[in-house]
Amino acid sequence: METKPVITCLKTLLVVYSFVFWITGAILLAVGVWGKLMLGPYISLIADNSTNAPYVLIGTGTVIVVFGLFGCFATCRGSPWMLKLYAMFLSLVFLAELVAGISGFVFRHEIKGTFHRTYTDAVLNYNAEDEASRAVDNLQHRLRCCGVYNYTSWFGSVYYPSNGIPASCCFNASDCNPDELRNTTLAPSKVYQQGCYELVTSFMETNMAIIAGVTFGIAFSQLIGMLLACCLSRIITANQYEMV
Repeated sequence: METKPVITCLKTLLVVYSFVFWITGAILLAVGVWGKLMLGPYISLIADNSTNAPYVLIGTGTVIVVFGLFGCFATCRGSPWMLKLYAMFLSLVFLAELVAGISGFVFRHEIKGTFHRTYTDAVLNYNAEDEASRAVDNLQHRLRCCGVYNYTSWFGSVYYPSNGIPASCCFNASDCNPDELRNTTLAPSKVYQQGCYELVTSFMETNMAIIAGVTFGIAFSQLIGMLLACCLSRIITANQYEMV
């Protein structure tokens, strides 16, 4: 095993791995920026307070991009201490992703409960003007749903007495008017019947296994990088191999 061809092979594998690792960081960075710009209102519906999730993704992505480049540099340089530092960073990323994946799976019911609470509050205090209200409109329009459990959730809203059910609940916007949406007899024939809470939570439950699998798969992929970095560092040290 202690031969130059083996070292060259390990170097190649680790450079390829570091490049892929760098790409994942770039993806996280892009998702964080996109989430901040496009999903801010939706995020406010699943958190009691303003969440820093987009900033966490941006920060994590940036760090991974930097260390991905560092991993390529350390591999090409053939520096044992740099490779050990890179392996240590990968171990930290592995632990963080493992904890995040387990926490998301274990506390999924709490996440659903938080969404129910914040979405119900947004419906009851809907005014068609603030950020939470716009998020409710977007959610109802995109998912083709109405209210928390169904359209009757709007009957307790401060918006309903004067304006009726919001137009975002209508399956045909051109065939809805405030008078009809205030009428408890006519409104049901104009709006979506399914509630948004059921749609969102069903999606979460259906895709939880896939999300968990992808998360753990990405996490355990860090072990490959750790193994390659440690093996390369040990062989270089043992052979006192210096890269130019």
